[in-house]
Amino acid sequence: MDRTFILTAELDPASFAWLDGLRCEHFPPERNLLPAHLTLFHRLSSAQTVRLDVFGLAAAPLPVLLDAPILLGFGVAIRIRSPELEQVRAKALASMGGEFSRQDSQAWRPHVTIQNKVSADAARHLHHDMQSGFVQRAGAVLGLLVWEYLGGPWKLVERLPFEQRHECSSPIF
Repeated sequence: MDRTFILTAELDPASFAWLDGLRCEHFPPERNLLPAHLTLFHRLSSAQTVRLDVFGLAAAPLPVLLDAPILLGFGVAIRIRSPELEQVRAKALASMGGEFSRQDSQAWRPHVTIQNKVSADAARHLHHDMQSGFVQRAGAVLGLLVWEYLGGPWKLVERLPFEQRHECSSPIF
């Protein structure tokens, strides 16, 4: 059986620390198996990750804006805005080819979930509280992270920094 992989953006340390702190504070502890993450693709095969040409995606860290809290229905996330990151995702999609999951084929709405699987009332309450004092933050994406899905938790398989350049690249796996 083929392994399943997830591709996320590697956030700068300050942005990650802030988002992960929010996640630790608001995510139900018994369900919080992962650190804060910005997912680019939710379900990739090993064949797709081998075809990922990270060296053609970006030459330097990409600016992002941690834009606003958004209501997910039964949770809250922080919306991320970055035309540059959207271009990287589109290039990665073309680089990898193959079939993508329904979720990965839909329009991409970049966000970092800080609360999930709570009551709709609890989510609305946190969303309201966060909206009233929210201040946008500038951040950066430093590269990509390839994770193996292990039926709940994830295992980091590969870090792919954008600034790294090689004359020739070898497959990820």
